[in-house]
Amino acid sequence: MESTIYTGAVLFAGVDESVTSNSAVWVRDGLIAYAGTAEGLPETPNDSQVIDASGQFIMPGMTQTHAHLSFADASPFAIGDTAVEDATIIAVGNAEKMLSSGFTAAISFGSTYKIDVALRGAIESGRISGPRLLAAGRDLGATASNVDSKGGLSQIADGPWALRQAVREQRRDRVDVVKIFIDGEAINPTNPPGELSFCDEEVEAVVSEAHRRKMRVACHSRSAAAVKQAVRAGVDFIGHANYLDQEAIALLAARDQVCVGPSIAWEVQYVAQCESLGVSKATVRAQGYEREIEATIASVEKMRAAGIKMVVGGDYGISIAPHGTYAKDLEYFVDLFGMRPAEAMLCATRNGGSAFDPKGRVGILAPGSVADMVLVDGDPLRDITVLQDHQKLTVLKSKVSLVSDFGDEEL
Repeated sequence: MESTIYTGAVLFAGVDESVTSNSAVWVRDGLIAYAGTAEGLPETPNDSQVIDASGQFIMPGMTQTHAHLSFADASPFAIGDTAVEDATIIAVGNAEKMLSSGFTAAISFGSTYKIDVALRGAIESGRISGPRLLAAGRDLGATASNVDSKGGLSQIADGPWALRQAVREQRRDRVDVVKIFIDGEAINPTNPPGELSFCDEEVEAVVSEAHRRKMRVACHSRSAAAVKQAVRAGVDFIGHANYLDQEAIALLAARDQVCVGPSIAWEVQYVAQCESLGVSKATVRAQGYEREIEATIASVEKMRAAGIKMVVGGDYGISIAPHGTYAKDLEYFVDLFGMRPAEAMLCATRNGGSAFDPKGRVGILAPGSVADMVLVDGDPLRDITVLQDHQKLTVLKSKVSLVSDFGDEEL
C-alpha cells in the first residue's frame, strides 16, 4: 500500500469556496484518504512518505470541458485542414501540455479524424502523458451547418435516421461523446447564431441514440433557441450559451445535471487579434462579436443568479487561443463575469469534475476521490492568473482508472 501525506499547505478541497490553512492531505493507493486540518489527520501507516508543502497551495486538478486536443493551433478559418498524420503528432504534445497546465481531466468537444480515441487509449495505457479523457469523434452537423466543410473535422448527416446511423458509426469507433452543432457562428453566412441547423426531431434522435448506446452528447449552441432545443432534447454538455432569454434560463435551471461552458476565449481573442488573421476591426465589429461578448456577460449573470452549473473550457487550440493557455478562462470568469476567484475555481474543479464523472470522484479532494492534485507556488485566490504560469504548478495525476457511467470505457 502506497501512502503519502502532504503537510503544511493551504488547502482548497473544491467542495466549496473555503480553504484550510496548515492542512494535511493523505493519499493512499491513488485515492484521497483524508483532506483537512493537520490536527484532524487520523493515524497513518508508519512507512508513509511525508512531504512538506508549506508555503504552497493545494487544489484538485481542473477539468477542461471543451477540449480540442487534435486542433493544431491553426487559424480558426482552417481548423480541419491539418493532415491526420501531423494532427496526431501535434495532439500527443497537446495532451502533455494540457496536463502540465493543471488540467487532469478533459471532456472533448470534437476531434479531427479519430485522434481522440487513440489518445484516450495511449494516455490510459501510460504510453503518453495527458489528462483523463472523454473522447469525441468528428463534429456531427447537418448540411449547411457551421461544420459543413472539407477536411477531417466533420461528419454530415440529415434526417433522424441518418443521424442515428452517424451516432452508431461513432459508437463503432468507441467514442464517449457525440458533438453536434445546433447553430453556428457570426463568421458563417450560411449558419449564424440563432439559425438552427437541425430540427427538433433530429436533435432528439441524436440524443436518444447516443444515450441508448452509452454515450453522452455535447453541443455548440450560441443562441437561446439553440440552448432550448438542446435542453429539451436532453443534451449533456452545452458550449457557449451566449444569448439567453428567461425561458432558456428556466429550462437550464430545471435540469440540474446539465452543465454550461460559456467558452468566451474565442470572442475575446478574435476581437483582440483579428488583424493577425487578416480581418479588420471594422469587420469584426460588423459581425457582432463585441455585442456577443456583452451578451455572454449578461447571460452568465443570469445563470449565476439561477444557480446553473457552469464549467470552464474556451475552445482552445487555435492560433489566437493556443493550447496551454486554458487557465485564461478562470481570469475571464473573474474579470469579465465578476466571479469570486474561489467561485471560478469551483467551475474548473468541482463542476467540471462532476461533469466528467457523475459519481463525484473527480475535481474534489475528499475521501474516496482520485488524488488528482495541483500544488501551486502562489495563491490563486489572491491572483487567479498564477494558474497560467506552468512553472508554478506541480501536477500530480493518480494512476487510478475510473469506469464511465455511460459505458465500458476507462477514463
